[in-house]
Amino acid sequence: MTFHSPLRVLALDTCTESCSAALSVDGNLFTRIADAPREHSQRLLPMVDEVLQEANISLADIDVIAYGRGPGSFTGIRICTSMTQGLALGCDLPVIGISTLAAMAQMAITEHGAEQVFCAIDARMNEVYVGQFIAKNGIATLIGTEQVCLPADVELHLDSSKSIKACGTGFDAYPSLTALSCMIEEVEAIKYPDAKAMIALAEFGVSQGLQTSVDDLAPVYLRDTVTWKKLPGRE
Repeated sequence: MTFHSPLRVLALDTCTESCSAALSVDGNLFTRIADAPREHSQRLLPMVDEVLQEANISLADIDVIAYGRGPGSFTGIRICTSMTQGLALGCDLPVIGISTLAAMAQMAITEHGAEQVFCAIDARMNEVYVGQFIAKNGIATLIGTEQVCLPADVELHLDSSKSIKACGTGFDAYPSLTALSCMIEEVEAIKYPDAKAMIALAEFGVSQGLQTSVDDLAPVYLRDTVTWKKLPGRE
């Protein structure tokens, strides 16, 4: 497969309350974003049409579609992956999944010069989705694994003697997370992922051959099952 140089990337995300689309073409970036948690399915495709029209290209001119793979809202992840499927199938485009946590970390690195980033999204049910990242050649690189867990069970894997930027709604919902280190500094401007931050991660991923066919699109829920407490008298 032959790609343009620079790569032409369409990025989509609806995994949290925020809905966003971004398009990188010939070094130019076109973006749309809206805080519309119940309107993702109505908002995303018009956003895609708008950035394509602004760049004066068609979907068939894209090299790869980067999609928010999660973690996040089950419904939001399903919307993002299903719309990515529809767009990619129509033009036989490869896709690449981008972590919502990594996207937030990339924003902190690109826009705030972060070297270490601790991301946490409120997962409801008194849990958080967490991921810890370092900047490696300007790219958010995961340390350990992404998890869903109780705030009290989060362990810091970053260097607690150096400044750690904190991103995501988890720190508002569970202030105890910032007590893990006196060096944690919350970035108030980054509560949710933005598709524009997915561009650099997608470019790096494609350089590593991580893109796939749409048939191998893989959402990441982290919380795959919910275990309900058995009530007395029920089997």
